[in-house]
Amino acid sequence: MSVEMDKPPVDPENPLLELRRLTPARIALGRTGTSMPTSAQLDFQYAHAQARDAVHLPFDHAGLSSQLAEAGRESLLLHSAAPNRDSYLQRPDLGRKLSDDSARTLREYARAKPGGVDLVIVVADGLSALAVHRHTLPFLARMQEQIEAEGWSVSPVVLVEQGRVAVADEIGELLGAKMVVILIGERPGLSSPDSLGLYFTYNPKVGLTDAYRNCISNVRLEGLSYGMAAHRLLYLMREACRRQLSGVNLKDEAQVHTLESDAGADMKGNFLLSPPNT
Repeated sequence: MSVEMDKPPVDPENPLLELRRLTPARIALGRTGTSMPTSAQLDFQYAHAQARDAVHLPFDHAGLSSQLAEAGRESLLLHSAAPNRDSYLQRPDLGRKLSDDSARTLREYARAKPGGVDLVIVVADGLSALAVHRHTLPFLARMQEQIEAEGWSVSPVVLVEQGRVAVADEIGELLGAKMVVILIGERPGLSSPDSLGLYFTYNPKVGLTDAYRNCISNVRLEGLSYGMAAHRLLYLMREACRRQLSGVNLKDEAQVHTLESDAGADMKGNFLLSPPNT
């Protein structure tokens, strides 16, 4: 029997049902009279509650620091200039810089260990501490071996409470880093309350705009895998060191190898761009 004949028939009254197998998007929800079915409405409310909870979940930096220590990684705890969660949400500018005490702590650390480093890894709660709790350790485990292979010197992992993306630039500048990457919880969606974002900057310093950063988004089990995210980030780092820049002038052209491309040297490249086998 052919594959086509094995497929279940499409509901002629709602052909979009077939697409629900391919996407978590809310399509083909059905209706009860002129309203959504109760199950669809309850599912939406549940997803909305998950997103709200992710935004307000406290950053368990003590637990994460303990897990990093078990993995043999030293960490430093800092705080942004936002004194609490309400200030953080209402004043984005406060999350983009360190508090005076944290900046002083980092300067003292830099004076005690002069010379700078190649790479600083920052972890901030952002808008979803849930994402940081779930994905930081497994992602860093995938990165560690490749960082060591490159021979890059790395500072302790810097944990920032109530932090936003730009706070990494200040941290990198104070530590005299060549590169900085921040792992941060992204704004939760109604199907992704635990999405982790990676933002990379070469030659970080205070005042840089987003045009000087590269972003890798949607790192989670249902999105971009840890291995693929690490592969793309390491490509950006290598190219940044070679070209001494990051941001809009540094394109993500990391090669992606498929089973077919691994089988032959002449088939290497991005699977989206490589011609299909004939």
